[in-house]
Amino acid sequence: MNKQQLWRQAAERLNRLGKADARFEAELLLRSALGEDRARFFATLDEAVDPAVLAQFSRWLEQRASGVPLQYIVGRQEFMGLDFKVTPAVLIPRPDTEIAVEVALEVMDQLEAPLVADIATGSGAIAVALAYHQPRARVWATDISPEALAVAQDNARQNGVSQRITFLQGAWGAPLREHGLTFNCIVSNPPYIASQEIDELAIEVQKEPRLALDGGPDGLDCYRALVPQAWDLLRPGGYLILEVGMGQAPAVAALLEQHRFTHVSTRRDLAGIERVVNGRKD
Repeated sequence: MNKQQLWRQAAERLNRLGKADARFEAELLLRSALGEDRARFFATLDEAVDPAVLAQFSRWLEQRASGVPLQYIVGRQEFMGLDFKVTPAVLIPRPDTEIAVEVALEVMDQLEAPLVADIATGSGAIAVALAYHQPRARVWATDISPEALAVAQDNARQNGVSQRITFLQGAWGAPLREHGLTFNCIVSNPPYIASQEIDELAIEVQKEPRLALDGGPDGLDCYRALVPQAWDLLRPGGYLILEVGMGQAPAVAALLEQHRFTHVSTRRDLAGIERVVNGRKD
């Protein structure tokens, strides 16, 4: 069987299973099994597929059919123009989170040597993107999960910014406080899905770590823990930048105001949803 035949059969199967991007997913799985870029793949569609590659591809196709996220199968995800390693130990980076990074970069661009914290870093997507796109920045990143931190450290090395990011294990801002650190900017994409809603999510999302999804009964528990800690960790004039779930912006904005943050505002995503809440410590 050649590549084109295998690709077509896989795409048809994924399409029958209701995968919206079946053709692309089948292509990516096959290219990953072959170890080929798109140019090489499309130039050699009539080539036969090696039995070992076919076996690997078949295993991956079964995983995808069972609901395992495509990114976990191929082990990669693009974020802010960078390539990230992802495993089932971390939340898969999403385009929505790029908005929080863009807001943080706007703040950092005004500073000579910005000191930034990424709390609950997961894959390290925010921390690595900030360090990469703002070479003057020094970044600290925390996570409670040692498995997640190992992935984040790999991503920092892979993207050439490991010398400017310090990773610390612990809950929220606790390890930063223990080191006596203060910052110009704190960014976080904390868990914000209400506990009772997780089992209703798409099966692919349910495969991601619950620790990175579960925001408590109303989805806001992590913000309640994080906001007062962030106030203590910020320098005067510093900014707290938070990704939020759909419909959560008013409650999170009110929480910032309750903790004395000023200039509280929101930023919408491409769908018009308020996706980021930020405020300043005066």
